[in-house]
Amino acid sequence: MTETLKHKTAELERLLVRVALEHAPAALASSLSAEDMVITDAILRHELAIEIITLDTERLHADTLNVIAAIRARYGYDVRVFRPDPEAVTEYVVKFGRDAFYESAELRKRCCHIRKVEPLNRALEGKEAWITGQRREQAVTRSELKVQENDAARDMVKFNPLADWSGDEVWEYIRAFGVPYNALHDQGYRSIGCAPCTRPTVAGEDVRAGRWWWEIQEARECGLHVAPDGRLVRIKPETTAA
Repeated sequence: MTETLKHKTAELERLLVRVALEHAPAALASSLSAEDMVITDAILRHELAIEIITLDTERLHADTLNVIAAIRARYGYDVRVFRPDPEAVTEYVVKFGRDAFYESAELRKRCCHIRKVEPLNRALEGKEAWITGQRREQAVTRSELKVQENDAARDMVKFNPLADWSGDEVWEYIRAFGVPYNALHDQGYRSIGCAPCTRPTVAGEDVRAGRWWWEIQEARECGLHVAPDGRLVRIKPETTAA
């Protein structure tokens, strides 16, 4: 492990200890990504009082769901799983169609709200703080991400402890500690969401280019993450002179 990563790992562990002590009850909202597995490992190795939750949107890859079992096998910990409201899902499917999210950004965001945002809001009820695995280099919409910020929409503190980590550092940590991870990462998937909304990426593409790839770049967020003032972040696409 490089000295830089040793330093960042120590910072990560100190931050998580502080969250557990000063912002209880807190939760890691894990998407079961490589980043979230780094944080999961740090929490469980040190037996910190931070709950780990995840959202089963009921459209996830089998490989993603397999990570839940891998966590149980490795750490003896049962991740708490939240699912969308069945009635809301049925209403959407009947009214618009199961895969209507391909038709417009509005219908995609409505699907994301039902399957991700509303379940996350339920999962975070009663919590003082939540933790994510977001990193600045993942997308232009996250370039100014802070390690600690105020989630005004939910009236709680939000921590992004890997904000300044690189993708290489995430994978160096995973190799160093033998952390289990989603097998889809070995198949070219760099950012993984619901199966019909995720594809592998190719060299030179943005880390999150495989998410909602049929939409323009500025619309590619699901609504889980908002600006500190409670607004959804919208980044204008770059333009070049004619």
